Amino acid sequence: MNAEAEQSGPMKFADLNLKPELLAGLKEIGYTELTPIQQQTFAYILSGRDMIAMAETGSGKTAACGVPLVQNVDPALREIQVLVLVPTRELALQYVREIASIARKTEIAAFAVYGGYSMDIQKSKLAHGVHILVATPGRLIDMLYNTPLRLSEVRTFVLDEADEMLNMGFIDDVEFVISCLVHEHQTLLFSATMPPEIKRLAARHLKDPVTIELNLSQVAPQSLEHQFQLVKGHQRFEALVDYLREDEVKQAIIFCNSRRNVEKLNDQLRKEFKSVESIHGGLEQSRRTSLFNRFRKMDIRLMVATDVASRGLDFSHVTHVINYDFPTHAEAYTHRTGRTARMGRKGFAMTFLTSGNLRELKHILKVNHVEPVWRGQPPDFDRSSGRSAPQQGRSARKGPPRRRRRGPSRAT
Repeated sequence: MNAEAEQSGPMKFADLNLKPELLAGLKEIGYTELTPIQQQTFAYILSGRDMIAMAETGSGKTAACGVPLVQNVDPALREIQVLVLVPTRELALQYVREIASIARKTEIAAFAVYGGYSMDIQKSKLAHGVHILVATPGRLIDMLYNTPLRLSEVRTFVLDEADEMLNMGFIDDVEFVISCLVHEHQTLLFSATMPPEIKRLAARHLKDPVTIELNLSQVAPQSLEHQFQLVKGHQRFEALVDYLREDEVKQAIIFCNSRRNVEKLNDQLRKEFKSVESIHGGLEQSRRTSLFNRFRKMDIRLMVATDVASRGLDFSHVTHVINYDFPTHAEAYTHRTGRTARMGRKGFAMTFLTSGNLRELKHILKVNHVEPVWRGQPPDFDRSSGRSAPQQGRSARKGPPRRRRRGPSRAT
């Protein structure tokens, strides 16, 4: 890192040489000071430098990209100048909302294309001129094959949540999209972790990139309290109800590992509480979008969800994340619990587990450097696994084994 990106204190957007209309929009939405990752990445993005940025969830990655990209776009050129690739529909919609909010006082148009929605409508919108296009891999490739979509004016390509692209089996699709950008352009790669496959992709396609690693020694946000409760399987629902009634749960996401479990728990909770809804990948996109919007507006207090809600989505009012079903791996725990305690706010992550989950829990505590707060009697790790109890404290994590779906997918 050179002095160009280093500052002694918080930078203010008002002190930057931004377009007046962009600055007016930032002021209107309450953006005054740059977050740490914005402060470190801003100058590099503006200058056109290729970049790899690693940061904890909720650190302001979208705005870190969005503000300098809007600054660099030429509104007079009604062509796609920025292409952003994201792994899911929900992230595409969230990214466009953020860009549109940042660019509210400008003439810059942002739009998202994704599966599950009419391609004809998306084609019509693109024909009217879009400056910043956010896309999921499957739909973008379909449009490249079947529509007049042109990428020849793309100046900046953003690959967001690169490690999740890998996990979801999209790495070949990403390579194809990059191969379509044959002209000179800037590439920005954002990822929470850096598995070998992503390192190789970066080595092949990025030109002398600057690498920014922010807060890798602090995997879990300091404002997030990690709570755990050991229960017997038949006591889990009763323990959840007690927790929701006893604690000041303003708004919560309750995670299950399958659609079936989500639907079952949703039915059970509706008999005990008001304002309960559920969301999973089997719902129509319009229904999912409506639920997410209602949740953001605080019209829904308890959202029962599969991991479709665990990656990258920003719900600023969520006070609690509850793992009703124990996470399938350490990274799932990280992304689920990252839905609360965002941008320094206080949050709580509650995980229910049985004695059969103790080995997995030990791995999660070690990999994520979590300091557990136990409700009730803590387990005896020595007796359960024959190994020493987990170390506590926080340091850089190396990442768990990856699971990858077989074959390419277009279900985006």
